[in-house]
Amino acid sequence: MKSENSKYQLGLFFGILFVSTASILIRYAQTEVSSLVIAAYRMAVSAIILGLIVVLAEPGFYKAYTHNHIRQAFLAGSFLAVHFASWITSLEYTSVASSVVLVTTTPLWVSILSPIVLKEKVGVNVIFGLVLAMVGGVVVGLSNVCSFTDGKIICDSFSLILNGKELLGNSLALLGAFMAAGYILVGRRLRQNLSTLSYTFVVYGFSAIWLVLVVLLRGENLFSYSSNTFLILFLLALIPQVLGHSLFNWALRFLPASAVSVALLGEPIGSSLLAFVILNEPPTLLEIAGGSLILFGILLTLFRKQSH
Repeated sequence: MKSENSKYQLGLFFGILFVSTASILIRYAQTEVSSLVIAAYRMAVSAIILGLIVVLAEPGFYKAYTHNHIRQAFLAGSFLAVHFASWITSLEYTSVASSVVLVTTTPLWVSILSPIVLKEKVGVNVIFGLVLAMVGGVVVGLSNVCSFTDGKIICDSFSLILNGKELLGNSLALLGAFMAAGYILVGRRLRQNLSTLSYTFVVYGFSAIWLVLVVLLRGENLFSYSSNTFLILFLLALIPQVLGHSLFNWALRFLPASAVSVALLGEPIGSSLLAFVILNEPPTLLEIAGGSLILFGILLTLFRKQSH
């Protein structure tokens, strides 16, 4: 049993590693491709890859879908489309550390919204965790216009008022977290009736349709890019989306959902380390402090759920 758990934990480790590459690959792609096109390619290529797999592995998967399932999958895909569009765009305006820490507040919002959507009770730990996470979010938001010097926090009040670039980026990352929470809440019940493979293929497909339609309506370029850029877009779909998220879904079959959710919190750490090594973008002390508060707040919420 212990060796089995080690196998699943190893799978989660590689899942975190794969997912953490997303923000780095996006940064490279953004030198030539707009954020919406990146999001569209990520979901479209992922849907194509999963479509090929599901046709071979589960050729009759569509028979399990009722009209209600399709409506729910469409809604989940819509949430997912806005999630990726807003989060990927946020990386144009704020640091990798700020963006990834804020977007990974998703588990907390799921816990807060669950009583409304799923009629689940909220404990004191959830409320306390929310307060900590909100304080951490404010600290991360201020990190771009404030600095920690000689034991004091010094903020440029003029920049604080006018520097809307980082504020926009952090707000988009937070919007991405809210949309991901909606995606999870809608999909939680739907996945009980469908296999993980067929569920992800259909939802990714709806998400891709939304994003491609928006890109076409905006008249953006879809094909005139360098071969290196196309390779990056393919790797973005393959590594963090198909491989990374698939490993989390695989582990979810054998480990508690709370344990898998906690593993997702490793993404900010992995992304920040990769950004430091590859992009020479070290996190500031305030980003580290704010991110720590956010992650601690989420952990409180998840451990509350795990103890019941």
